[in-house]
Amino acid sequence: MEKIRVLVVDDSACMRKVLSNILASQPDIEVVATARDGLDALEKVALLDPDVVTLDVEMPRLDGLRTLERIMAERPRPVVMVSSLTQAGAEATVRALALGAVDFVTKPSGAAPAEIFRVREELWRKVRVAARAGKGKAWGRPPAMVAGWRRGGSTAAPPRGTGQLSRLVVIGASTGGPGALMEVIPRLPEGFPAGILLVQHMPAGFTRSLAQHLNDAGALPVREAGDGDALSDGVCLVAPGGRHATIDGQGRVVLLDTPPQHGVKPAVDVALEGIPERWARNAVVVILTGMGVDGARGARRVRSLGGCVIAQDEATSVVYGMPRATVELGAADHVLPLHEIAGMLCHLVGEPAVASGAVRGC
Repeated sequence: MEKIRVLVVDDSACMRKVLSNILASQPDIEVVATARDGLDALEKVALLDPDVVTLDVEMPRLDGLRTLERIMAERPRPVVMVSSLTQAGAEATVRALALGAVDFVTKPSGAAPAEIFRVREELWRKVRVAARAGKGKAWGRPPAMVAGWRRGGSTAAPPRGTGQLSRLVVIGASTGGPGALMEVIPRLPEGFPAGILLVQHMPAGFTRSLAQHLNDAGALPVREAGDGDALSDGVCLVAPGGRHATIDGQGRVVLLDTPPQHGVKPAVDVALEGIPERWARNAVVVILTGMGVDGARGARRVRSLGGCVIAQDEATSVVYGMPRATVELGAADHVLPLHEIAGMLCHLVGEPAVASGAVRGC
């Protein structure tokens, strides 16, 4: 059996040992080395050519974000970020995902057995997914829009959805989603004639940072949704991590604390299956990169009611799971490469897309 060769990068000797022991306990994973910071990591990536890198966010000399940028520019390969459960950690992690990291795990808060158990299966799974995603893919620099984005956080008050909702767009994504979203949402113009509900598989504490990053990257206002928020044309609301979200008959967000579906919360299927027919029959659904089958069943329902469904194609998906399931269920009207999805959305709602040069921060 060919093993997945992993480089573990963390400035804490204790955490390097914890993560290495977790990974090395699996017969299909080999920890080829550890690195204490970003500069050490770059040297060992060049020397050892690992299949996957697990990369700490906060490190001395060269932090995780700058290390990730160097890896993607010089020796691209799948990277799984290892993040602390802090606001700063969440913001940096979301930025890393937008820059091309495959996924992330949150650090165990100590070496206690309960903490190790909490993170180990997630780490095993995400390293395996990253290794599969890396096979046959041309890992390189992130899309031009992301690479050129250097704008800081906005200090303006978040927009409120108080206007008219004439049409609904629902976008679902999982593994690889933040990077894909940076190629879609910032290309939609201010005043986009539909309201957008975005469901990204992500835990509580991270979706607010995702919304802020998307808001800062383009002309379309984006914020994390609250229960009862009115969705309106020209506004994108992000389902909060740890809650399901859908839309009621008045176009208001309904947050649900029901059990996870497909092992995730929020789930795209919950959003799509909860949409009243009055919105579903004219809705547009977009299923982006992600592991699993979430969204396929709900997309089929929306399409059966008269809505339209776009699925990302295999060549541009980090993980061709959710889009594949949608296509195989016969629920997709269009299967498109990532760079064509914003244009198709604008075509379907009758609005020209924003040229990449017009996007804020580029």
